[in-house]
Amino acid sequence: MNDQPQAPLSGTTRHPLEVDGSVELAVLTRSGMAESRHMGAAAVVGPDGALLRSVGDVAASIYPRSCLKPFQALTVLRSGVRLDGVQAVLATASHAGTAEHQGVVRAMLARIDRTEDDLLCPPDWPFDRETARRAVEKRRITMNCSGKHAAFLLACAENGWDHATYDDFDHPLQRAARSTVAEHVGEDIDQTGVDGCGAPVFAVTLRGLARGIARLTGSASTDEDADAGHLVRAVLADPWALDGHGRANTVTIEELGLLAKLGAEGVMVMGTTDGVAVAVKVLDGNIRAGTLAALHLLVDEGVVEREAADRVLDRTLERITGGGVLVGGISAGAGLVA
Repeated sequence: MNDQPQAPLSGTTRHPLEVDGSVELAVLTRSGMAESRHMGAAAVVGPDGALLRSVGDVAASIYPRSCLKPFQALTVLRSGVRLDGVQAVLATASHAGTAEHQGVVRAMLARIDRTEDDLLCPPDWPFDRETARRAVEKRRITMNCSGKHAAFLLACAENGWDHATYDDFDHPLQRAARSTVAEHVGEDIDQTGVDGCGAPVFAVTLRGLARGIARLTGSASTDEDADAGHLVRAVLADPWALDGHGRANTVTIEELGLLAKLGAEGVMVMGTTDGVAVAVKVLDGNIRAGTLAALHLLVDEGVVEREAADRVLDRTLERITGGGVLVGGISAGAGLVA
């Protein structure tokens, strides 16, 4: 497993997102008073990669966390691995760890006679509450990144790469992933960290992340990149596998027909098959503002209908209650409505 230290900040010309580069993305109100405010930044780009709208410092670098998974899955496909249907979706998923999800991961591992013990992601509880309630211990297969790691093992088997070190920074698979990310975001990768699952995570700008997602999702309609188009169409066909039944990313995909992908520490990306995409980073790392901010921006750009976005938010936004009664809500912040 990767025990290398995070690459240092020194030597990079990039700067991380800071308070001064952030705007108010969302406000939580309780009993008529603003109780919490979430700051951050966001970028919206068009099919040609041009910036359509920016809020906050979109030139700041962030770790996209699980929003990198589509590019990592694309790397696996480009390495020669055939991933069809739900197996393609699990390769890019932050899944809920249900029995359905576990079954797909096991099927991926069975293709190469591997087991969950070969996964290098750490054991974890499932996101799905009912599945977690029945679980007796943390397991690698219920960790939300196990599908990505199973895909990594498939790539190693396909190419004769060492399967025991696939999360090392200099492993051939990770060098290929870094190249895929750089190609799509249009930036050099000069800072690499360690993600929560142990795999490398590459720092990119918010604008670059939006540009990369736009290029990837746009391939579903143009087939400019057959592997990317295949991946996006698989996600749109089986959105339950990307996240979980009733969960925010799954609901967004089901209702709106666009790709939605959450990353840890308040990162969110959404992209349409027409090649418009948004990338959001919430500075405090809270995930509850991501879907709201991304949809608000896509509605403003005329990409998503307000009524459709409201349906998603009605199903996914956190309920602000007191004594079991609704006493408040979460709404777009001044940085989005100004």
